[in-house]
Amino acid sequence: MSLHRTLNSRQISMIAIGGSIGTGLFLASGSTIHDAGPGGAVLAYAIMGVMVYFLMTSLGEMSAFMPTSGSFYTYCARFVDPALGFAMGFNYWYNWAITVAAEIVAATVVMKFWFPDASPFLWSGLFLSLFVGLNIFSARGFGEAEYWLSLIKVMVVVSFIIIGSAMIFGLTSHQSVGFAYWTMDGAPFHGGFFAIFGVFMVVGFSFQGTELIGVAAGETKNPEKAIPSAIKKVFWRILLFYILAILVISFLIPYTSNELMGGDIATSPFTLVFKNSGITFVANLMNGVILIAILSAGNSGMYASTRMLWYLSHQKHVPKIFTKVSSRGIPIPALLATAAVGLLAFLSSSFGNGIVYLWLLNASSLSGFIAWLGIAISHYRFRKAYVLQGNDIKDLPYVAKGYPYAPLMAFALCIIIIAGQNYTAFLQEHVDWQGIVVSYMGVPIFLALWLGYKFSKKTKMVKLHECDFKV
Repeated sequence: MSLHRTLNSRQISMIAIGGSIGTGLFLASGSTIHDAGPGGAVLAYAIMGVMVYFLMTSLGEMSAFMPTSGSFYTYCARFVDPALGFAMGFNYWYNWAITVAAEIVAATVVMKFWFPDASPFLWSGLFLSLFVGLNIFSARGFGEAEYWLSLIKVMVVVSFIIIGSAMIFGLTSHQSVGFAYWTMDGAPFHGGFFAIFGVFMVVGFSFQGTELIGVAAGETKNPEKAIPSAIKKVFWRILLFYILAILVISFLIPYTSNELMGGDIATSPFTLVFKNSGITFVANLMNGVILIAILSAGNSGMYASTRMLWYLSHQKHVPKIFTKVSSRGIPIPALLATAAVGLLAFLSSSFGNGIVYLWLLNASSLSGFIAWLGIAISHYRFRKAYVLQGNDIKDLPYVAKGYPYAPLMAFALCIIIIAGQNYTAFLQEHVDWQGIVVSYMGVPIFLALWLGYKFSKKTKMVKLHECDFKV
């Protein structure tokens, strides 16, 4: 049996709009303004937004033409090298399985705001059961839950932009400061180029999750229509939810404010702006929104990792048992195995000093950028092979913008960000080797998977005229 196509256009569109709105925007956005200044933060989000938009159009072209839950595995294996596909598949499964554990840990911290004396194991069991429950009945159940969770996040961000804009123009009791925070000493580009470069990794993490559309394509009704429609909404999401939100924050809170570095609910830029607007229950409001963002990420992580494990089993890379699906098209063994990995990772954070969990989390932190690398190189070769084999790009359900420069630009930028994510560790008087290992350990894990499979199976790069376009 195989997966069922039950996700509809409404659900896919909302996943595209709200899929990446999470704690990266609600909590970490303040630190980017503090570190790079208002202009530097806006520029960093704009550059990353352009890159992500082009990446998603690249993914959209392949997903609309060849919808599969294998996504990055399939495209890398067919258009680049089977070994690269193998590594991409495990990389993405591992990334989201560990992310499920991370979201459980984050959710237990959030619940302490309301229930400080409750056991974290109570909440961990509840949230893990919730993630499994939302995914175990049907893909439509996942899609419907993600639709409503994303809708709430979207409504909060839109409300934030409206209220913040009113404050900027002096339409509320809050006194307008105009361009004062953009023209103060050190602004708008505090720290110059290296400060902007330094926040790219944080900004990039804020956008991760957009590529879930590629995985969901395998269970989408009419993917040749639904996927292009969802991809086209990515541009507006980037413009509205990131650029405008960062602009509002930068006009209302000075980049020198230490509150922007707090990284918690009380010092979230969203909390501060809502609070200044006179909304008295803002702490409870934002705590609830952040909990929703965490649940959304955990729900998506469980879905994505389960489908990738199912596909890896389908390709005979893991035991055959994980290919089994229920009568409703749900890969139950893969779901339970992923939940078990999430539980083990959570337990590792709760006993001893949590060092095992910390290393696992850091090893998975680069996986999103590695997946983006896979999208870029796959699309570059997909289009070249498609045309070389005598096909007309006009026959594609969706044609990506900016080829070939867009995927090449995205590929180069991802490489630069991965290489320079902790460049300061090399510049210290005594090189911070521990920091380097923790920051970059995801790279050797990926390379070991890729090269290990390549040498053991003696795979070669797929020639363009041999690329397989069968759906």
